[in-house]
Amino acid sequence: MRYLDPKADLTFKKVFGEHPDLVISLLNALLPFDKPEEEIKEIEYLTPELVPETPLKKNSIVDVCCKDKAGRQFLVEMQMLWSTAFMQRVLFNASKAYVRQLGGRESKYELLQPVYSLNLVNDIFLPDVPDAYHDYQIVQVEHTDKVIEGLRFIFVELPKFKPQNFKGKKMAVLWLRYLTEINEQTRQAPKELLENPEISKAVTEIEESAFSDAQLWWYDDFWDAVRVENTLISDALREGMEKGMEKGMEKGIEKGRQEGMQEGIKQSNIQNARGMKAEGIPTEIIAKITGLTPDEIAKL
Repeated sequence: MRYLDPKADLTFKKVFGEHPDLVISLLNALLPFDKPEEEIKEIEYLTPELVPETPLKKNSIVDVCCKDKAGRQFLVEMQMLWSTAFMQRVLFNASKAYVRQLGGRESKYELLQPVYSLNLVNDIFLPDVPDAYHDYQIVQVEHTDKVIEGLRFIFVELPKFKPQNFKGKKMAVLWLRYLTEINEQTRQAPKELLENPEISKAVTEIEESAFSDAQLWWYDDFWDAVRVENTLISDALREGMEKGMEKGMEKGIEKGRQEGMQEGIKQSNIQNARGMKAEGIPTEIIAKITGLTPDEIAKL
């Protein structure tokens, strides 16, 4: 049996964007629900495009967007490469989903339901922190038990995940193993994954034979784009560090390093997006890889 990597745009959306039971299982496993009554029972898929209220504002796209019967909204993103722009996009998307619950002038703020943002990152963005799982809330600085409810952000650094060290739920371990252990080199899925009905179904969904030739071409094209972007980011970081070090001699090494890195990454993202656009790669994929918005890509 041959499998595709579940982290790719095509496969991730097929598994979690077309099967409510699977995205419910993933969310219940990885979101910080402490009580059974907090868990999701049913979901309704929403459009993954967060459309702005005025034409002057920018659209943004998430991988999976859904809500449960209580009105709580859940945004799920699979991000291959880390960038500071991604963190800002996550904040924007969750805030937009929260605000758009207010339908008109008669809407009441007390009726607003929480928005949960689950972000699976196939990269390391906190190298000095050993944990793979990161839970962000709006809290009072001196008393972190005092929380402003409404927005909750979960980030998982997949390269850091080790089953034996992960302290989460058993299903969380299984889902993270699914995302990190299965790829094109897999010929036999781990027995522990196949013994779970939900994970087994998710494994079946990414069998290579389940995809058309056109879909497989798109899949390969996605990974080509990721490799190109990874190379450009590495080059930009190296160039940025050199420029940053030069500026740092005059204005402080750390400040110069950050400025050089950011400018180098920004320019490489623009150049890479322009090249991918010329190759006919879908705007949605370009946006996910480069961190640029669909509007910015359209102007290239």
